[in-house]
Amino acid sequence: MADGFPEAEVFEIKKVELNSPIIFAGFVGAGLVGSLSISHIIEELKMEEIGLMRSKHLPPSTVFMKGRLRHPFRFYANKDGTICAIICEITLRMEGLYSLVSAILDWSEKKGSKEIVILDGIPSEEHDDKAYCAAKEDLVRMMADKNISMIPQGFITGIPGGILNECIVRKIQGVALLAKANKTSPDPIAASTLIEALNRFYDMKIDTSSLEKEKERIHSEFNELSQKYVKHREEFSGMYM
Repeated sequence: MADGFPEAEVFEIKKVELNSPIIFAGFVGAGLVGSLSISHIIEELKMEEIGLMRSKHLPPSTVFMKGRLRHPFRFYANKDGTICAIICEITLRMEGLYSLVSAILDWSEKKGSKEIVILDGIPSEEHDDKAYCAAKEDLVRMMADKNISMIPQGFITGIPGGILNECIVRKIQGVALLAKANKTSPDPIAASTLIEALNRFYDMKIDTSSLEKEKERIHSEFNELSQKYVKHREEFSGMYM
């Protein structure tokens, strides 16, 4: 620990009983698809904030939404403790990434989670209204039955790639769900595509209509963060095909 800040730790602000939860996670990437998707899931499932990431490797930034201060790297759970969500609303550099990944996986194992699903965007010129997946072979086949296509090849970089790699080592099932997304602007349509895929595969019923209706508000609120991602894309999370 240096200057009072740990390498990385999940600081729990509320003790809740978790029941081997599936974990959905979203980070800053193309179209802010991960962040938008997770934010929408949290809202629709009325999830409660249970923790935050403390790390000397996080940039000294905070987030204001409608005048309310909130930590940029947060952990949530539903009331039954069966679903958790991880959302990060700041750009992360490569320095210290492994510490952040280890802290997430340590926490996930401690809570008995068997599966982590990363939601992210693929930089693209246009939508194709399809969800894509990268996972173990048997899971890819099951997803294909729910109209979720396999990614033939590509690179998942940044913290999503780090989490997926560590899942292999730790015997936690790691899944990437991806959608083609706008290269330069927040993309709620791509986020909606991913959530609809979650609904099909995980038998969820998350309404996406507000995501599609509020494109202008979302663009206004999240455009600055999207531009930061575009400016330094090679350093941050991303999926490249």
